[in-house]
Amino acid sequence: MRDHPRLPTSPGFWRSPLRGPWFTSVLGLVLFAGITVLFVTGLLSYAAYNPDLSPVNDQTPDKGLLGFYLFAWPTGPVWLYRLTQGVHVGLGIALIPVLLAKLWSVVPKLFALPPARSVTHALERISLLLLVGGGLFEFTTGVLNVQLDYVFPGSFYPLHFYGAWVFFAAFVAHAVLKTPAALRTVRSRRPDRTAPEPDLLVSPRPDPPTVSRRGALGLVGAGSLLLLLTTVGQSLGGPFRRTALLAPHGTAEPGGGPNGFQINKTAAYAGITPADAHEDAWRLVVTGRTGTVRLSRAELLRLPQHSASLPIACVEGWSTADQWWRGVRLRDLAALVGYDGDPPDVFVESLQRHGAFRHAALRANQVADPRALLALHVNGEPLSPDHGHPARVIVPAAPGVLNTKWVARLTFGEL
Repeated sequence: MRDHPRLPTSPGFWRSPLRGPWFTSVLGLVLFAGITVLFVTGLLSYAAYNPDLSPVNDQTPDKGLLGFYLFAWPTGPVWLYRLTQGVHVGLGIALIPVLLAKLWSVVPKLFALPPARSVTHALERISLLLLVGGGLFEFTTGVLNVQLDYVFPGSFYPLHFYGAWVFFAAFVAHAVLKTPAALRTVRSRRPDRTAPEPDLLVSPRPDPPTVSRRGALGLVGAGSLLLLLTTVGQSLGGPFRRTALLAPHGTAEPGGGPNGFQINKTAAYAGITPADAHEDAWRLVVTGRTGTVRLSRAELLRLPQHSASLPIACVEGWSTADQWWRGVRLRDLAALVGYDGDPPDVFVESLQRHGAFRHAALRANQVADPRALLALHVNGEPLSPDHGHPARVIVPAAPGVLNTKWVARLTFGEL
């Protein structure tokens, strides 16, 4: 067929002198390292929910063999989830310029004709479709979840989870095929100026260069650094929060005073009315081996009080600095209903009327930790309504949504 340089199927259509094996290989190796870290931290984030503990924690009930690696999430160090999820979100945002540059560098191959020269070539093209589509899907859904509290149709958790496995399978296949050649190309430092074969990336008629390949890589790196610096402060907390200009939970703290730190949902959003949380009417129901106990907030305050300095870390990547919580240990509440020794798992129910995670389950190791509290105070003052008044759970190293607010009932025992 005659080569028509006005059509994207023609190598002559793509005129940028930047495209070539060396430029693409450098970007590919950066993505190889970055996406591997993203996948591992994503799996850790999923494990932190303890999805095999209880159906209320499991947002992907049909995961089957994909849950082979799940383990009981530990309670220490207390900043564990803050670190793993902060890296996951921060690195994912920082890699966006690299991903877009990599896709731009290989776009001529997406239009190459014929679509398949052999069965092997057809399989490679299909894997590339899964790779490109999966990458765009994962990064897009992740950004939507972080920036807009998730507006993509459907549930974020199963979409992002299953999408990650499809994408990573295609990514591994592509990496196995291409990484050795990419390493050889980067080491060779060839300028890619020779006339290419029809399926290669170097243009046969390149335009005059306006920037070098290394200069282009510098621009991509600067874009990644800018995104990182304007979002990572939401994970670091403290004065760094003001640098998180592009993060919805960045900039200044949302208020002043002891309760003036970040929240993910307000009492109004959760449907909590003043009457629901009024201390005279509210009772905590604790159920276990020996029956049920009902406790007012005043009665809870007469129980032994303990303190713990713990952060809150959310799946969206933001976290608070350590806050000073005070309340009743969960294991002491378990003892009230017959569990004097090692406490069991607990099912936590909230007054929350709508929205996700109205209920949550905690493992026995989380209940047993002496820093795991039913908190009544924070930073020396009673909890505000938005922080879970009259009582909330706070557990070290757990995702924020498992630190249930506006607690109404605790059921200890087999879940």
